[in-house]
Order: sequence, then structure tokens, then C-alpha cells
Amino acid sequence: MSAPVTPAPDRAVAARVSGLTKTYGRGEAVVRALDDVTLDLYAGEFTAIMGPSGSGKSTLMHVCAALDRPDAGDVVVGERSIGRLKDKELTVLRREEIGFVFQSFNLVPTLTARENILLPLAIAGRKPEPDWFETVVSTVGLGDRLSHKPNELSGGQQQRVAVARALMSRPRIVFADEPTGNLDSRSGAEVLELLRASVDDHGQTVVMVTHDPVAAAWTDRVVYLADGRVVEEQRDPDRDAVLQTMDRMARLAEEA
Repeated sequence: MSAPVTPAPDRAVAARVSGLTKTYGRGEAVVRALDDVTLDLYAGEFTAIMGPSGSGKSTLMHVCAALDRPDAGDVVVGERSIGRLKDKELTVLRREEIGFVFQSFNLVPTLTARENILLPLAIAGRKPEPDWFETVVSTVGLGDRLSHKPNELSGGQQQRVAVARALMSRPRIVFADEPTGNLDSRSGAEVLELLRASVDDHGQTVVMVTHDPVAAAWTDRVVYLADGRVVEEQRDPDRDAVLQTMDRMARLAEEA
């Protein structure tokens, strides 16, 4: 199964992936998580990464987000090649250019919502821009919850705090790893609506790993992985189209 050619949008590239290869284990136990992946992630676009379990989608996100290093290939974020950066430079890149939203929220339990949102800036020794802080808080709808700690918030509210934290430093790109995985359908829809608004209203670039066709239908583009390779992509996806593609991939995997 080869990836069909789709017209590239007339916009800048936020991150460029070239020939990424990543393996785990040795000898007969070696697992090729990524196998020569080349992919452009476009600025101001909401992209979903999908594929069956073990397809390499989380590994791809971790390498793109500079949380893991590839065995071969490179990722260029903006104008900077991740593979050429030293550890301290990678730390600065993750802090200033990349935002993260994780399935488990990853909030600091002893801090209020406001403090969690501002934490990356505090670590970097930067003061928040008051207007941008108000814009982000308004976007996520948490104005009356800023003094609450995570255990005083619902799961959906905690994830909205996590999204606000990711947006606060105005990163070049936000990576979201199964951001609705621990949420009920209503809370999940609220988080997806928020990510969609960050793209449409603020020009943010969002890349989301998901297994959920409903979540993927919120995006501009779905990139499908199988056995560590990009095998297909869709633009302007809907739930049914995503389901059909996933079903076809599952049948091909069974026949292989």
C-alpha cells in the first residue's frame, strides 16, 4: 500500500521530517518503529497521525517533538535541525518552539490552574504578555477556574489547562498525544473544539496522535502510518472516510 499524492497546501512548513528511522531492541528482537519516514507538517494546520497499534505514530511524534532521537534522518523545526542540536539547545527548542498536550494532562498538582498555565514561562524566566494570557484563558473558557488546583477540576477542565499551557509560549507547533483518551465524549469534543479554534483563530499548528475517527474528523489532514511508514493521507476528512481507511488498513494487515 503506497501513499497517494495529494496537493500540498500553499503555506509554510512548520516541521519537515526527512528519512526518519528508529529501531528498538537488538538482533532478532529488533523492532523498526519508524522506517524512512518523510513528511511535511504545514504551518497553521491541524494534522492527525493515525494507524494501528505499533504503527509508529507515537514514536514519530516523540521524535518530532525532540523527546527522542532517531537512528537516522532528521527533523527541522522552523529553521533548526533537531539532529544538530546539543542537549541544552534541545531543551531551549522544546521550551520555546514546541508545545505539548498529553493524554494524562501532566499538571503539577500543587499549583493552581493559573500557575500551571504560566509554568513554562516561569521556568524560562519570562513574563507573560497580559493580552495573550487573557486571550488564551478566554479561548479555553477557564476564567473562573484559575485559582483552582487540578484536583478541583474535571478531567475536561484539566485538559483545557494543559492546552492553555501549551499555547502560552506561542510555540511554533503543538504536539498532542491522544489528548481526548482519558475524557468522556462531551469533554473530548470540548478539547477538540479548542484545538480547532487555536488553529482557525490564532494560526497555531497542531499535530495530534489519535486512534479515534471522530477526533480525526476535526482536523485538516490525516496521515496514516503502518509498520513505521506513511502509507496514506486524507485532506478534509470526515468520520466515515477515516473509518473506511482504517478498516481497509486492518484487512491488508491481516492478509499480509
